[in-house]
Amino acid sequence: MKKLTRILACCILSSTLLTPPVIMAHPPIKKAENTSALLQSLAKQINLPWQSFTLPNGLRVLVHTDHKAPVVGVSVWYHVGSKDEPKGKTGFAHLFEHLMFEGSQNIQGSFWKPLRETGATDSNGTTNFDRTNYYETVPTSALDRVLYMESDRMGYLLQGMTQEKLDNQRAVVQNEKRQKDNRPYSAVGYAITQALVPEGHPYHHDTIGSMEDLDAASLDTVKDWFRENYGPNNAVLVLAGDIDIDKAKTMVNHYFGAILRGRDIVHPETPIWTLPTRKDEVITDKVALSKIYRAWSIPSYNNPDSIPLDLSAAVLGGLASSRLDQILVHQEQLAVNVSATTQSFEGQGRFLVSVTVKAGVNPQYVSQRLDKILAEYLEKGATQDEVNRAAMDVLSESVAESVSAQGPILAQGLLYAKDPDYYKKALYAVATSTAEAVQKSTQKWLSRPVYALTVLPGERQAYQESQSGKSTPKTDNNLILPAAPQPAAAEIASPREALPAVGKVPDVRFPTITHSQLKNGIAVSYAQRPAVPLTTVLISFDGGITADTALPGTESLMLSMLTEGTKEKDVIELSKEKERLGAVISFGAGDDYSSMTFLSPSVTFRQTTGLASEMLFGSTFPEKELARLKASTLANMAASRQSPAWLATRALRQNLYGEGHPYRHLVTEENIQKITRQNLLDFRQKWIRPYKAHIFIVSDQSLDQILPVLNNVFGHWQIPNDAGELKPTSTAKAGHLSDILLINRPQSPQSVIMAASVLPLKEKEDQDTLFNLDVANSILGGNFLSRLNMDLRQNKGWSYGVGSQINARTLSSEFSLAAPVQTNQTAASINAIQEDINHFLTDKGITDAELRETVSGIINRTPAAYEKSSNILGGMVDLALMNRPDNYYDTLNQRYRALTPSELDKTARQWLSSQALSWVVVGDANLVKPQLEKRGLSVEQVESDKIK
Repeated sequence: MKKLTRILACCILSSTLLTPPVIMAHPPIKKAENTSALLQSLAKQINLPWQSFTLPNGLRVLVHTDHKAPVVGVSVWYHVGSKDEPKGKTGFAHLFEHLMFEGSQNIQGSFWKPLRETGATDSNGTTNFDRTNYYETVPTSALDRVLYMESDRMGYLLQGMTQEKLDNQRAVVQNEKRQKDNRPYSAVGYAITQALVPEGHPYHHDTIGSMEDLDAASLDTVKDWFRENYGPNNAVLVLAGDIDIDKAKTMVNHYFGAILRGRDIVHPETPIWTLPTRKDEVITDKVALSKIYRAWSIPSYNNPDSIPLDLSAAVLGGLASSRLDQILVHQEQLAVNVSATTQSFEGQGRFLVSVTVKAGVNPQYVSQRLDKILAEYLEKGATQDEVNRAAMDVLSESVAESVSAQGPILAQGLLYAKDPDYYKKALYAVATSTAEAVQKSTQKWLSRPVYALTVLPGERQAYQESQSGKSTPKTDNNLILPAAPQPAAAEIASPREALPAVGKVPDVRFPTITHSQLKNGIAVSYAQRPAVPLTTVLISFDGGITADTALPGTESLMLSMLTEGTKEKDVIELSKEKERLGAVISFGAGDDYSSMTFLSPSVTFRQTTGLASEMLFGSTFPEKELARLKASTLANMAASRQSPAWLATRALRQNLYGEGHPYRHLVTEENIQKITRQNLLDFRQKWIRPYKAHIFIVSDQSLDQILPVLNNVFGHWQIPNDAGELKPTSTAKAGHLSDILLINRPQSPQSVIMAASVLPLKEKEDQDTLFNLDVANSILGGNFLSRLNMDLRQNKGWSYGVGSQINARTLSSEFSLAAPVQTNQTAASINAIQEDINHFLTDKGITDAELRETVSGIINRTPAAYEKSSNILGGMVDLALMNRPDNYYDTLNQRYRALTPSELDKTARQWLSSQALSWVVVGDANLVKPQLEKRGLSVEQVESDKIK
């Protein structure tokens, strides 16, 4: 079973990530006595009651009522995906996902603008083999508007569709494909899709389609595709949150009732195909490490074998303690990482295994070793303990806290299994699975011939580009189109009322924070979330990358080693214990702080706390595991060098910050090789200590229940009077003389443009200025409707997405932007970005409408933001680290409403400048450099393997 939703195990905050502390005894961990009963109890706690009705036109509606926050999650699921596309129309379902955001008869222009005014969160659309969905979470008072919009694109879309919109979104989709294909190992997905089923099978082609078919899409064929597939009788509407069934019936009937029923859809047959014999294939790509894959077709979403196969994948290569991890990564150290997973579709699924081969190891030998391990696993099967750990992993990550997650669970059950309660059956099957059942299903499906793929370092295959012209086609806005055929599906010509206004959204207060402390004085901040039976604890410390300047990479490696073995348990036993508890225990570092986070079902919180403390205080840093982690780190660095985004970011950091600056923080291969066990022990002694420590808790349990557990483990930890070491404060700047640094990456399907400048603004001392600058940047490049994105994506069609951000930091801040673009429009894109920024800072400042819409969207997002425990935890951490009062978030709406365009213009013009930007481009220099030089730009070219 696919995990219903993933609970975040860590919070990425403005100043901190995750990390740990030092060394003392802790109480022994008591194992759960009745695993089966615990698993079944957890499964029963996940409950999403629903009601339903169906309109006369066939639209099925599900309503899940949850009044914990004044928001409603809205999602529309069209039962059409890429498997329904005939030959010559591949990519049409995904293309339509884009087109249906581009306006309709009664909504002129992009849907994103009226959506932003609602404060919509979790808003987007997706397409896969089987369905296309659109979703958004909005304040309850904005529900009228959203239902109007969803019904307008269902019933009134074609009247607003033009050749210009089609040409633009075709270009956007093709840039999305280029962006995907520009990544290492991008050919793997295409190879597996084509190998597992024969040509002509509905699952034989990828969802994004081919460049050739996208080029050939005409306005008439696209309109016909809509008429055939997007009727209300081929859709499910889900409303989850602050709404009841009676109100839902009234509203849905009002907005969707007049839409005509479409034709009845007959989906193609999708038989599970078995390869006649094993198929071995080798391809080359610009990658640093060889990678080995095994793939089989397996049964669909609701087949009885689906759950056992999911658990089998976890045992084989999904859990941290999996068979492949134990053998190939830890014992024999032949691999950097491994995985095994399933993909579930409506008609069938896939079982996938992958192994990333360690540098210097013969991939052919690893391939043979993998086959032997798989054969032994098929013969002997999983143990019951392994199955139970896999089940606990699924159940602990299947809690749907937000309404944006609850609705899709019900929709998929109805769409694929004709039962919104399918998730209950699936969770019960997970909780009661046996080793015998898992082995039986595994033997049945994985004993069939396998597709065996190996990816070796080498040259990439020639890229299939669009042949219709590599720049956005220009169209005649006065073009007279042929009359549309008579409605055959969801299409109406009758007039409608105007787009509803967004009702008043009440200011929602941040949840109450209770402050306390442990008996040793460590500060505690707590917020209760009774709806979800989970407890999350984050402990922040002084530290971060600003403390890691002597030998950069030491802190990261030290934090990783905290999970690699203690006095009582080796790394595998630690992983097994976490899995038995359904726990996640993580360590990490941000700029200025380090943290440790542990999360588990509340029923196992006491044992999880004990295990977390064992890692924190009792880690022994075994030399064997350190050698393995260093090798893994070096391998990952080599792999990262094939990523254009990594190369650009790495180069920018060196352009912005001089030697010795804490934010330069270049972790090099040489550094990793130099780091010793003693370096790690010394760093832990200096920085993993309770100086400035603060504990943050979000739980359904009361603070009175939690404090004794934490006191028992952390209450005896003696707090020092000062930091372990002073942090460096160098602000050395780097000087880059050329206009553009061009990193040559031959055969890149697109160019990646990045630019940044250092702002002499400190996140604490200059909070007001950074607050204003952040809002101004939202209009320039901080959201989908920003000027930069609307220009390069929506107007020109040169990119899948362009954005900029303000990164507030302790010593200084940054303004940065990123733009993956068509290769042949690289120089033109840089020119367009510079022009957009210059206009923004001079003659085309922020308008009243832009500010009003931006502020409205920010304020109206607040109710949904406070719905999630992870956001509450992150908010509490931010308050403490920034020395802000508890009511800070409650004052923000008033501050946003008081902003003026002139105030933001003044701030932006003072601190932002296109001339101050340092530019980096990663792409094929043979194609890009002539463009740049033609525009008079000075270019410094460097090969990708020369980037430090």
